[in-house]
Amino acid sequence: MNRLVIRPLKFEDFPKWLPLWDGNNMGHRDEAVTAETWSRICDAKNTQVNGLVAEINDEFMGIVHYILHPTTGSIRPVCYMQDVYVDPEHRRKGVGKRLVSEVTKIGKREKWARMYWLTQFGNKEAKAMYENFGVKLDFTLYVLPIS
Repeated sequence: MNRLVIRPLKFEDFPKWLPLWDGNNMGHRDEAVTAETWSRICDAKNTQVNGLVAEINDEFMGIVHYILHPTTGSIRPVCYMQDVYVDPEHRRKGVGKRLVSEVTKIGKREKWARMYWLTQFGNKEAKAMYENFGVKLDFTLYVLPIS
């Protein structure tokens, strides 16, 4: 029986990761950002930017990237779960839920203060999944591009 495996991304995963990264970015690729993101994920000395993959028999089904950072509200780090992306062929099979659950397990093991994420207002499928994990706060997000 084929089993879904969630594991950290490795340097040699780049060719299989790239199509998922492109899908997450809706086909808009900035080569410099892609290279730097991959470098951060694969840098063993970097403890801030991390990535996991969901796979069955070496077929990548989805990815999650998460960033750890300090906060003013706790001594423990917090986690920003930035990218959760599941290949459209593999959606509605629990892959996204497994990826988020794995990040949550890591957070409990490492004793993070909390984790948080954003999703687009109209993304009903993601919002339905996330309601099983977290508490929706009523904030408005503002973004000011600096450069």
